Amino acid sequence: MTVVATLRAMEISPNAHRFEPLEPTVRDLWMGYARWETEYYPKFVGLQMEDVRVDYCRMRLPWRDPQLIQPQGVMHGGAIASMIDTVVVPAIASAYSERRRMATINLAVNFIGPVVKSDIIGEGWVTKRGRSIVYCQVEIVDDRAAPVAFGTVVYRIGSPTEEFRDLG
Repeated sequence: MTVVATLRAMEISPNAHRFEPLEPTVRDLWMGYARWETEYYPKFVGLQMEDVRVDYCRMRLPWRDPQLIQPQGVMHGGAIASMIDTVVVPAIASAYSERRRMATINLAVNFIGPVVKSDIIGEGWVTKRGRSIVYCQVEIVDDRAAPVAFGTVVYRIGSPTEEFRDLG
């Protein structure tokens, strides 16, 4: 990576360096998130994995006109909120050796700038883990590193014995 590319990556993902890498097999598994054969919601929306680490994830949502756009020409807030809710899933789940059912129990979104003809990049990380509740923070920027939104997400984590849908 060139110096310019490294500096650009630090602008767009200034938090990644704070988190340890995952072991390679776990990282490879989670880098496949939203690339399933079945078109579950994250794949339907178009979310793309860029990085996953211990308690951290970065995703991209490409600009798609007209699918994710309001009539005024800006990205719909629901698409941005979807990124906030979803980017933390690999950050949370990659810590467990077995699959767990997860459910959003609180989602707070603060919009701070419009998205016009730009991808968005989301960084999400775990701020606190309890036995069954995990607290997360998310920052969203456009592809020029301009702030778009930030949010907090709280997830309930089920036990490994709870039923879950096969994501094959």
